[in-house]
Amino acid sequence: MRTLASIVVATVISRPVLAQYSIWDLWQTTWDRSKLFTSLAPSSPFNFGTPGAIGQADIVVDDSTVYQQMDGFGGSLTDSAATVLVNLKNRNLNNYNALMRTLFDPTDGASSAGLNIIRIPIGASDYSAMDYSLDDVNGDTSLNSFSINNVPQNVFTVLNDIKSLNQYTKVLITPWSPPAWMKDSGTMNGGSLNTGMVNTYANYLLKTVQGFSSKGTVPWAVSIQNEPENSQGSYPTCSMPANIMAQIGTALRTLLNNNGFSSVKLIGYDHNWDNAGTYPVQLMQDSNAFNGVAFHCYGGSVSNQDAFHNAYPNKEIYFTECTGTYGSDWWSDIKWNVDHITAGAIEHNARTALLWNIALDGNGNPHLPSQTPCGSAGCRPIATVNSDGSYSVNQEYYNLAQASRAVLPRDVGGPFGQRIAVSLGGGLSWALRVTAFVTGRTNPSDWRRYSLVVLNWDDSASTTWNPQPVTATIEFRGTQARYTFPVGITTLWWYAPN
Repeated sequence: MRTLASIVVATVISRPVLAQYSIWDLWQTTWDRSKLFTSLAPSSPFNFGTPGAIGQADIVVDDSTVYQQMDGFGGSLTDSAATVLVNLKNRNLNNYNALMRTLFDPTDGASSAGLNIIRIPIGASDYSAMDYSLDDVNGDTSLNSFSINNVPQNVFTVLNDIKSLNQYTKVLITPWSPPAWMKDSGTMNGGSLNTGMVNTYANYLLKTVQGFSSKGTVPWAVSIQNEPENSQGSYPTCSMPANIMAQIGTALRTLLNNNGFSSVKLIGYDHNWDNAGTYPVQLMQDSNAFNGVAFHCYGGSVSNQDAFHNAYPNKEIYFTECTGTYGSDWWSDIKWNVDHITAGAIEHNARTALLWNIALDGNGNPHLPSQTPCGSAGCRPIATVNSDGSYSVNQEYYNLAQASRAVLPRDVGGPFGQRIAVSLGGGLSWALRVTAFVTGRTNPSDWRRYSLVVLNWDDSASTTWNPQPVTATIEFRGTQARYTFPVGITTLWWYAPN
């Protein structure tokens, strides 16, 4: 890691001084796993100089065009994830501490992902030991029996450990179902909220925010309902029409504002891409209480996010869930996740990219006995924790780490990165997937960091396997650098004045 102390400080002038921009910092994950989120330390920098002939691909960075501010990357701290992590903590504290640093440490230059968005279910999800809510007393409309202590203590143990590592932690809380007694089905597994329970449910969600606050964490955001178009009889779910979600959101926004939680964001929809132009659009038409909407990967195309963005360009977009399955191809998963999530969702205006369980065992357990998520193979988490106290990180980790490093604050307490425009030219432009970001500084006179996350997927996988490096030029403010990208993901950055 080369710090700014090694860069000659220059005054801002009208034309760039050649070689004033230098790439010292690179992180790489390659298709053959010879490098796994490996920090490269070149003996000399890759300098920007006088433009010449373009490479096989030409990456043109335009920092005059800026898009969404990033909030970060992360995953879900389900009851199951918390259970396996606390079991690891009790069995092998050194391994637990090492895994937690690997996942969550945001220190500049650290070999860690710095994951900071933590999604926590309100009550049971399919990754719980049993169905439960935070008030299971039938007919308790006054919510006198509400208890935040229904949340397993393991969740707060792990959350507090994450917060001790990552000062940028943001907690998103999301219910899979209202309490059973609020629903027409009388069970958390399927059915719909009784329309007469709108205000009671809004108060239930307020009490959840207050409960988390009493435990030392004010939630960053509340999502009204996970997957509101999904009703299943085998695990906690709830069908919730857009007009009902709108009523809950309007009531909850008022309650939050009146109780000292005006900074807590409200997120709607939280479901698949395929209905991006219908349900979330109607939700915004029915209520202005929401900061934005969230999407999952299980239906439709990531480009569907544009249907919502085009209708409500000032509302925020979040990507909050996708999971892989044990046994699938490692490199194919890496490519898919970049194309659809860590680049795809971001290119379509998402401020976050979250994958599903932070940790499970090697069979995708534990989960509700009534449910078999992802079939017999089991859902694959970001990290696998084994009963013998060992652990490993999966392809999801490398996807998230390569992207997260590009947007984490450069300075302690500084801002996250913001997406900027980038375009591709050259004969092999198709071989690269590129996202670009600029990260501001706490001292305005310090040079800003410019980051690229580049996937080279020129592997001829659909014909005869033949992975090929791509020599690319990088154009920035009238200067040009050159780098050969191996097949894999490369994250790199340089610094430049405002």
